Amino acid sequence: MILPKNMAIGMFDSGLGGVSVLAEAIKMLPNESFLYYGDSAHAPYGEKATNEIKKLSIRAADFLMKKGIKALVVACNTATSVAIEDLRKRFSFPVIGMEPALKPAVQIATAGKIIVMATPVTLREEKFLRLLEKYQDQRDIIALPCPGLAELIERGCCSGKEIENYLINLFSPLKRESISTVVLGCTHYSFIKKEVKSMMPSVQVVDGNFGTIKHLEEVLRENNLISSLAWDQRKIECFTSADPEQFMPLYHRLLSQKLGE
Repeated sequence: MILPKNMAIGMFDSGLGGVSVLAEAIKMLPNESFLYYGDSAHAPYGEKATNEIKKLSIRAADFLMKKGIKALVVACNTATSVAIEDLRKRFSFPVIGMEPALKPAVQIATAGKIIVMATPVTLREEKFLRLLEKYQDQRDIIALPCPGLAELIERGCCSGKEIENYLINLFSPLKRESISTVVLGCTHYSFIKKEVKSMMPSVQVVDGNFGTIKHLEEVLRENNLISSLAWDQRKIECFTSADPEQFMPLYHRLLSQKLGE
């Protein structure tokens, strides 16, 4: 019989973006097992209608629940913004969400503008607007919607001219020298952190992955759910709604890339 604390942690995203969160979790929680679900057949969530995002998020979470999990990480800022409350009402196990790392950005930024890159849906949802209201009197914060960027990364385009040109066009209305910090408010964007940094070498670039997994660890401890397995007994499995022959090679490449950082 599997003890509840030795069950896996479920994690889902609209596609491959959450792999960056999974890599952080593997590094920070080496004795835990993980089941990852990438809903790439319906990616990206970031420009869909709210009701559809809720439906897809519940479907992904139900899939993982049926596999047997002790906690769920919604490794998608858009799904968190839209569906986190519904998911917490639906399940008895802990449900952890993502949010743009505005708090650490405010803490490290002493001057200059803070840019929050995120999907259009994330930036217009009430959850982000409340977060913005909390900090906007402390710093100059600009919300920067990034339509189409998650789709590029979902196809494995994480570097090169296409990403470079996208970023140049995205930041062209802004004075780059006035920017102190860029917040990556979509888990997909963690895969282009180096590209953002190379375009603006003096700018701090932050994402919410570390803070999310730190919070997950705290919640597991509070609920006596820390695994007692040895690291070589854990399992890491991946599932997808898309074609596995297309999804899995990119999943393994991106996971290896992040684990190697």
